[in-house]
Amino acid sequence: MANNNQCPNWDQVLVKDPFDPSLIRNSQFYGLIRIGVLQEALLQHHDFCIPAGIRNSTLISCDIGDHTAIQDCAYISHYIIGNYCILSRIDELQTTNHSKFGSGVIKEGEDEEVRVWIDVMNEAGGRSILPFPEMTSADAYLWACYRDDQALVGALKDITQREYGGPRGHYGTIGDHSTIKSCLIMKDVLVGEWAYIKGANKLKNISVLSSKEEPSQIGEGVEMVNGIMGYGSSAFYGIKAVRFVMGRNSSLKYGARLIHSFLGDNSTVSCCEILNNLVFPAHEQHHNNSFLIATMIQGLSNMAAGATIGSNHNSRANDGEIRAGRGFWPGLSATLKHSSRFVSYCLVVKGDYPYELNITFPFSLVSNNARLDRLEVMPAYFWMYNLYALERNAWKIKDRDRRKIKQQRIETDYLAPDTAEEIIFALSQMKGWMDDISEEEDLLPALGLEPQRRNTVLLKPRQAWAAYHEMLLYYSLKTLSDYLLEQPDLDYGAFVAEMEKGGERVKEWVNLGGQIVPAFRVDELRSKIGGGQIQSWEEIHRAYDQMAEAYPLDRSRHAWEIYRSRQDESSAEGHPLSTAEAFKGALETLGGIYHTIIDQVYQTRVKDLNDPFRTVVYRNKEEMGQILGQADDISFVRDIKKRSMAKLEALKALGERLCP
Repeated sequence: MANNNQCPNWDQVLVKDPFDPSLIRNSQFYGLIRIGVLQEALLQHHDFCIPAGIRNSTLISCDIGDHTAIQDCAYISHYIIGNYCILSRIDELQTTNHSKFGSGVIKEGEDEEVRVWIDVMNEAGGRSILPFPEMTSADAYLWACYRDDQALVGALKDITQREYGGPRGHYGTIGDHSTIKSCLIMKDVLVGEWAYIKGANKLKNISVLSSKEEPSQIGEGVEMVNGIMGYGSSAFYGIKAVRFVMGRNSSLKYGARLIHSFLGDNSTVSCCEILNNLVFPAHEQHHNNSFLIATMIQGLSNMAAGATIGSNHNSRANDGEIRAGRGFWPGLSATLKHSSRFVSYCLVVKGDYPYELNITFPFSLVSNNARLDRLEVMPAYFWMYNLYALERNAWKIKDRDRRKIKQQRIETDYLAPDTAEEIIFALSQMKGWMDDISEEEDLLPALGLEPQRRNTVLLKPRQAWAAYHEMLLYYSLKTLSDYLLEQPDLDYGAFVAEMEKGGERVKEWVNLGGQIVPAFRVDELRSKIGGGQIQSWEEIHRAYDQMAEAYPLDRSRHAWEIYRSRQDESSAEGHPLSTAEAFKGALETLGGIYHTIIDQVYQTRVKDLNDPFRTVVYRNKEEMGQILGQADDISFVRDIKKRSMAKLEALKALGERLCP
């Protein structure tokens, strides 16, 4: 009873030397309590400081680490609390005997109905996945998108249950150096090290993964139920997340709602609603009036204000889906319907699109011409008119990648095997159609882009045709030169022999959660999982790493075959890259494309700054310069100039190395 403490059996309260009992006051203890080193000390997180010890709190069956402060906590039950932790003003912190900490498993004696599934991509639940710690967007894709592979789907469920299920009675944990203050209800919550949680309303059945290198944070008014929060992630200002997984370095804020969804690494979502989605890494959605419903968005994407992507009110059914490739950018107030598909880098112009869409032309501008009642698509729009956006997006994604551990290998280059194959398919479509138009025509009737019989046309098809070919040339030469630059001891003959070993071009590539992989490697992995040769998530993640290690060579062999296929192989000179001299000449062509990119990026920014309507809000050019900066002062423009000039020097040196 000293210091006004109470316990029905003090023999069950165990302490560790050194121990100062005066630092425990006005508290109640029940069950087995173990308290670590306790001495006078002041614990601090930012400007918040409280002394070590236990004051005005009730604890039931808990382990308390060394030098920890617990103050004004009304109810703490069945927790293992680490060293140097701060717990202050928590109404309820408890772990039940059926705790799962967000994993989609069941415990001994539980019915299958209590298992927590996440219904990604489809509101009807046909693509449901089970959350677990360390889940990546590649895992979610593998599970959700190969539903016809029943052996795979069953094996993934069994692996998850085996690794995260088991007996009841797991204690909750609070990792070392974590701070939790001013929270209402925390039930079945696992908190990693160095986490900071303040003012949360309700946290239930979740894991907050956190480390010193990648600390996670939860702020005021947050409610999170049934999910996993990745390392280095944050949730602030009244967000609500239910049945979810957040990847590494992702952020929810300003009232955002994340429900039945997987949100990939390096994503930021604020204000809006995201429901039944599988979202790959580097997704941006910042506006209160934007909705993302029943989709798979394959990363490097941005949703504008008013965008309603996948509204289910266009039919009586609720089981539609939208699939969008990398670099998907729906514009202001764009409304898209289920079921639709977009290949990579589609910019959708503002408008209410009345029908489902199947856009098979990458890097395109898509618009609904309401006056003429027709769908208009400009293929290769980005390459012809907006290289600035392509280059800046790739730069921005790398620049904002704060992950210390890059578990998910993200392809940020807009030209990669997947987009190159999309270009090749688009060219094959255009080839047959272009035979029917004259040289003067600037419109090309297109088929299969909508289910209706209204006009659908391609704008500027001949310019797009040339642009697509130039993009393939740039992709192939850039990829091959990059491979050679990374292999300084490889002579040209050995390089050609290495490329020739690849055989025929691999035409099918998979965007595996942001990582680009030949389809045959994914098929091999699926077969091994379904067949029982791979029996753990660790092995599956190791397989992803092996795919990433093979990717530079896979990509280079793909680029080699594309370069061959784009040239006239029937010429008397033979293969266009058969000699080092020929490759040196190709490098000069590549250097010219680099100069074009530098110039277009710079001129685009200069054009924006010289727009007369931009100047009307400023008193003079000097004030405008202070606010917007000059083109040469913008970090991205400076960076691309610097990188491109360095690349040009490297290409010159490479040519001399291969052909002195």
